Parts: sequence; structure tokens; C-alpha cells
Amino acid sequence: MKQINRRRHGVRRWSSREVMAGITGGLVLFGLAGAQVQPAGEGAGKTLAATMEVYVFPAEGQAQDQQSKDEAACYTWAVETTGLDPFALAKQAEEQKQKTAEAKEQAAKAGAGAGATGAVKGAAAGALIGEIASDDPGKGAAYGAAAGMIAGRRARARAQRSAKEQAEKQGQQAQAATAEQVENFKKAFTVCLEAKDYLVKY
Repeated sequence: MKQINRRRHGVRRWSSREVMAGITGGLVLFGLAGAQVQPAGEGAGKTLAATMEVYVFPAEGQAQDQQSKDEAACYTWAVETTGLDPFALAKQAEEQKQKTAEAKEQAAKAGAGAGATGAVKGAAAGALIGEIASDDPGKGAAYGAAAGMIAGRRARARAQRSAKEQAEKQGQQAQAATAEQVENFKKAFTVCLEAKDYLVKY
């Protein structure tokens, strides 16, 4: 009887449990469909230009998908025109920082053993002077070793400071050159987008 009642007039009558299951399934499918049709850039929240810290406004009300196409076209044009790729330059900048850090580390090791070397040289010179002056090469060697060690440590400090300054200077020059290249690319990228009626700032 229950089956007959639920199929009255040829139309099946769904139970409340079946209705809820259907709604839940529909919501899940709807959510998946919505996720599939969502534009790729929308989820990330940044346009191609924004990832390069270039900010673009559609002055003529261009649609988002049109702006994405225009940015991609201008990116390609700017790379071909300047011969520069900002993403490759960013990687290059990171490598330069790493090299600078390694050079500074090497600078910290510069002159290692200078104190001991100075002590040996000082002892030899001191022994000779002591023998000539007072027939006591041992005392002269002791004085000479102490003086030589101090001089050696000072020489090591100077070598470390000089090497560190040189590494920092080279790193700064490399970073400045990379920054100038990025600037040139952004100029070309901007010119292209402005020609397509966008307001551009960076």
C-alpha cells in the first residue's frame, strides 16, 4: 500500500530523507561546478601585472578577461623588445644575494692563521735581535713572537674587513644592475598597456 500511495497518479512522492539527500547532493555538485568555472586569476587575487608590482586600471572599462589577455600580450612584447624577463631577473637577484652571502662568509675566513704566522716570523726576528743585542736569543724570541702575533691578528682583521667590503660592494653593484633591468622592462610593459587604454603605475 505504501508503494502504491507514493506513486499516485504516476508521480513518485519522495520521502523527506530522500529530499534532503537530493538537496545535499545538488549543493555539492553546484559547488564543484562553481569552482570549475571560476577564472584562474580570480582565485589567486593577483593579475600578471600585479605579480610584478605593476598596477593597472582599465580606463575604458575593459573586462577582466580582456585585461588578462592584454597584460599577457604586453608582457610578451616587452620581453621581446627589451630582451629581459622580470621573473628570470628575480631569480638572478636571489642568486646574487646568495653569492654575496657566500663571499662574506669567505671574507670572515680571510687571513686565518695570520696570528700564528706572525708569531713565528716575530720569534725568528726577535731571536736574531736578542742575540745581537744581549746574547739572549730566547728572550728576544719571546718578545718577537708576542709582537708578531699582535701584528698578525691586526693584518687578519684588515684582510677580513677589506674582503667583506669588496663582497658587499660587488653585491650592491649587481643588485643595482638587476634593478635597472627590471625598470627598463616595466617601462616597455607600461608603454604597451597605455597604448591599449590602461592607466599604469609602478
